[in-house]
Amino acid sequence: MARKKKAPSPVKQESNEPDFYSRWTEFDIHLFKAGKHYKLYEKMGSHFVEFKSQEGYYFSVWAPSAKSVGVIGNFNHWQRGNHMLNVRWDGSGIWEGFFPGISHGEAYKFSIEAQDGQIVEKADPFGRFSEEPPKTASITWDTGYEWKDKSWMKKRKDEEGQNKPYSIYEVHFGSWKRNVEEDNRSFTYREMADELVRYVKRMEYTHVEFMPLMEHPFYGSWGYQITGYFAPSSRYGSPQDFKYLIEALHKAGIGIILDWVPSHFPNDAHGLYKFDGSHLYEHADPRKGFHPDWKSAIFNYGRFEVRSFLISNALFWLEEYHIDGLRVDAVASMLYLDYSRNAGEWVPNEYGGNENIEAISFLKEMNEAVYSAIPDAVTIAEESTNWTGVSRPTYLGGLGFGQKWMMGWMHDTLEYFKKDPVYRQYHQNEITFSIMYAFTENFMLPLSHDEVVHGKGSLMDRMPGDEWQQFANLRLMYSYMFAHPGTNLLFMGSDIAQRTEWNHESSLDWHVLNQGLHQGIQSLVRDLNRMYKSTPALYEKQFEASGFRWIDYGDNENSIIAFARMGNEADELVVAVCNFTPIPHYNYRVGVPLGGDYKEILNSDDKKYSGSGLMNGVLSSTATKYHGLDHSLNLKLPPLGVTILKFVPED
Repeated sequence: MARKKKAPSPVKQESNEPDFYSRWTEFDIHLFKAGKHYKLYEKMGSHFVEFKSQEGYYFSVWAPSAKSVGVIGNFNHWQRGNHMLNVRWDGSGIWEGFFPGISHGEAYKFSIEAQDGQIVEKADPFGRFSEEPPKTASITWDTGYEWKDKSWMKKRKDEEGQNKPYSIYEVHFGSWKRNVEEDNRSFTYREMADELVRYVKRMEYTHVEFMPLMEHPFYGSWGYQITGYFAPSSRYGSPQDFKYLIEALHKAGIGIILDWVPSHFPNDAHGLYKFDGSHLYEHADPRKGFHPDWKSAIFNYGRFEVRSFLISNALFWLEEYHIDGLRVDAVASMLYLDYSRNAGEWVPNEYGGNENIEAISFLKEMNEAVYSAIPDAVTIAEESTNWTGVSRPTYLGGLGFGQKWMMGWMHDTLEYFKKDPVYRQYHQNEITFSIMYAFTENFMLPLSHDEVVHGKGSLMDRMPGDEWQQFANLRLMYSYMFAHPGTNLLFMGSDIAQRTEWNHESSLDWHVLNQGLHQGIQSLVRDLNRMYKSTPALYEKQFEASGFRWIDYGDNENSIIAFARMGNEADELVVAVCNFTPIPHYNYRVGVPLGGDYKEILNSDDKKYSGSGLMNGVLSSTATKYHGLDHSLNLKLPPLGVTILKFVPED
């Protein structure tokens, strides 16, 4: 893929300053050693500068155990010796140097001599751009960009602190859609700025979540084994191309969540592992520094410089790339020292427990740094245990995340829906239990990529019954999901009812949209997004118990539940009734909190979704007490369907 080598404007240093160029002050070094320097990317890595009337690149790298460090690249025929860095006198372990004549777009690595004399060649930990895999060098690059998303950024800031809709479309970039006419290649960032933006806007999602787009050597890792933490993957274009995509999403009114992986990193020779010949970024003890699940290295969260590296990286994507939030991967693996380990394979903390005190402290500091610097951003934890306070502020004893994935809801819901409806009456608690803890965290309901891989099949495959019932069950599950308290996430392909398991080597099965039943699912998801965004009762109190009340959770004989959602205003009221069997019900009475008219704003059995068309329209309540409420409605309940009704206030 051709790269434009537009020369950046160099950073100048005045001629009356010292003969040796450095970007570091004594205060910078103090912050770095204390783990409080959150903008290391302004100091470390490669930077185009003008010094003493000469243009070139300044390099800076942390390698405290190295005997010597040089820069190698095409400019010196990849031979060390001509571009050697100097170690700072202050004991920081930082090596730096300015070399005139090195130009924009040059491939380079650090050639590091370890204490044992071994020479290792490493990509720049702070490199802004990388060669396209399988090549592994960093590239001197300026990431400047003239942003045109001021309206979005202002709107985001104005809405800071408000409960707002989050309906997230999770995307694996390389397999969303491919160009079959060009050897099945993935779309570029700029191509996605047309194709993906158009689709997400039409489907009315509020956000896109990209699985990790930082540079990673092995495509099959889906981006979760990162070597270039500060570089968007060159597989799809340049840093400016990625910014163009972000800008296009913002201009279309769509936010961007980026998967971020501070939990582990791969052992590739050019990456962070044993960076200067020592265990610099990772723990030396494999009981703390080796991840048994992913066969990768674990960051040493107790080392201040490593904390600065990771927190700087989090802020880098939010500030430099205008990312709206970070979904933090595998938080549970960070919190517990015995995660995926047997007895004798882990080291207890100083109090004898299994909590990783250093990681806990790091996560709290990371969230504090993010929300202090960018209070209108969001951090979302993928955390699968019952750890208390993941999404509570640190000043209240929490970890400080904005939201947390509701993994219990996901497991229970999928387990319930795969059952034949005739048996669901015996498992009513599986579909109602989530409300017992729904407001203990700020929960997001995730139906993510993890649920459609490793032999699990597609979501569609889990639905029981004949073809019509399978589609009806899927429509029912999605409608129940959007009516349930919390924010929402769907993985790509789920909204078109893809039948095959996700394959990262090929495009989604877009051809299924030639069939009416698949079109019905897509239309339903679009309307669910539209309903969610336009109905304050579904998002204003999505994290608060005062925004939910059961109407009836005890009709297990019919496998029916009914509940209400409330907004900030007294008349912001929605009632949802779910029928989890294929038996329709007529004259089914449901109590309602307010007397008056109710308009059906969504019915998953609507014919436009390929349902049977058992609808309610507009209903007026009667003063008939039911379910402990003073008013009630007489409903038609569709088979394997949800009806969602909104209270209509009098003019």
